[in-house]
Amino acid sequence: MPVIEQITPKSVSIFKATRLQALQDSPTAFGSTYAKESLFTDEDWGKRAAQWTSERSMGYLAMEAGKPCGIVASFLDENDPHKAQLVSMWVAPTHRRSGVGQSLIETVRAWAASRGARQLLLTVTSNNLTAIKFYQRNGFSMTGNTEPYPNDPVLFEYEMARSI
Repeated sequence: MPVIEQITPKSVSIFKATRLQALQDSPTAFGSTYAKESLFTDEDWGKRAAQWTSERSMGYLAMEAGKPCGIVASFLDENDPHKAQLVSMWVAPTHRRSGVGQSLIETVRAWAASRGARQLLLTVTSNNLTAIKFYQRNGFSMTGNTEPYPNDPVLFEYEMARSI
């Protein structure tokens, strides 16, 4: 089973490679695009890694035999510290249905709980039925809130939530 590690300044190159792989593999699963993020400088990636590793946020990589196979991050809600957002979740196709996704969610849940959050929220693109079912199996349910998907006007994002 892969090990879940925090994203740190030392892992910026792995973070970058994993994020770009995720954007290529699942382009409609994220609010950003490979075309946009592939233009980021190494300095940009270092800043992002620092943003994902702070008192109010944490990013993680799933690693197996020294290679990344998943990524996730969480941010405490700016307006309500009892809520945390799960963002940028991705598991490599080779590791799907193996428990890596559940481990990433559980790691984020534990981090958010340690910061006093009581609810974990996420958004999932309307065309990603596999992810919707995965999140439902992991205790998330639809809140009824939706928003436009920024990269395709035909799609929208569902908000899902679960108690911590």
